[in-house]
Amino acid sequence: MALELPANFNIEKIKKLNIFENPLKMFFPKKMVGIDVGTASIKIVEISRWGQGKTLENYGEIKSVSLFKEPFRNVEKGSYMLSNYFVSRAIRAVLDEARIRTKGAIFSIPDFSTFCTSFDLPPMTAKELNDAVYYNAPQYIPLPVTETTLDWKLISGIPGDKKSPLRIFLVAIPNQIIQDYQKVAQLAGLELYAVEAEALGLARSLVREKKGCICVIDIGAQSTTINVVDKLNLKKSFSFDFSGNQLTYSISSALGLGHVEAEELKNREGLISAKEEISKTLYLLVDPLILETKRVLSDFYQQENKDVDLVYLTGGTAALPGLKEYFQEILKKNVEIPNCFSELLYPPILGRTLENMAPSFSVATGVALGGLEI
Repeated sequence: MALELPANFNIEKIKKLNIFENPLKMFFPKKMVGIDVGTASIKIVEISRWGQGKTLENYGEIKSVSLFKEPFRNVEKGSYMLSNYFVSRAIRAVLDEARIRTKGAIFSIPDFSTFCTSFDLPPMTAKELNDAVYYNAPQYIPLPVTETTLDWKLISGIPGDKKSPLRIFLVAIPNQIIQDYQKVAQLAGLELYAVEAEALGLARSLVREKKGCICVIDIGAQSTTINVVDKLNLKKSFSFDFSGNQLTYSISSALGLGHVEAEELKNREGLISAKEEISKTLYLLVDPLILETKRVLSDFYQQENKDVDLVYLTGGTAALPGLKEYFQEILKKNVEIPNCFSELLYPPILGRTLENMAPSFSVATGVALGGLEI
């Protein structure tokens, strides 16, 4: 049943929650919940901050098949819309099971619900910059500006320097998407602190030093994003129609297996499977992803005259056996699977468990960390 927005809800309140630098940080939150709502599962991370240190307080994941017969997102008009009632119930179930009492939450917005781009502006003063971005934004986004919430960040150039062109990274989120997350938060008993494009959460949780240029490839159940981060600035984000589910469906079809059995076989054997039907099928599907990665890196080099130094694989499919090695062989670059929990405090006994879980929790961890930044 569709739920009406509360009478006092104002989209302008959400618009003021700056995606890049949260103005509510003056309240110095001590704990924050980061929530990543995927198509097939929801990941939740609770992080606290005491002084300069940050502690992983709790985490949880729930898969849609555990509660419902349908996914957390439904295909509607070509996009994956939230099933608000189911999502809020699932979030509440995780919060209760993990005994998470923190109300403040940040939701990540998936790549298929956001639009990210970068563009250049001529030299101008800092005072002129904001108006110039909003004046030029309609040229670069596919939706009317009146129907979207925009945020931007200066990623190169010096305002006020008459010889310095300026480069802007722009994020556009449809207002309807933000309203959906507001509904979900209210139904789950949470306070929506902010929303953030998942590419920004990934950059925050995985790229922590201002050295080198890193390509972060997030392979999800429904889609993949290829992101380039240079000196902590997200410079490029490209969404690609490749998913872990495609690999599972292909194995299921090739061997006549059920989805669950095919998923287990994929995760256990991957590209290095002794069964030719499996390895050959997976290689054929992975090759287009590698070609897209090479194209994105080539475009970045042409724009910035910089090479990527390192490639990070993350997301639920990152640990597919043989995938890291294959990327490394074809791209001729170092490839790693980073641990989003590595700089958080947690009981040592959880070390191995968290290391295995980390690729799936990178987005949730990143947006939670964003709420604790001062």
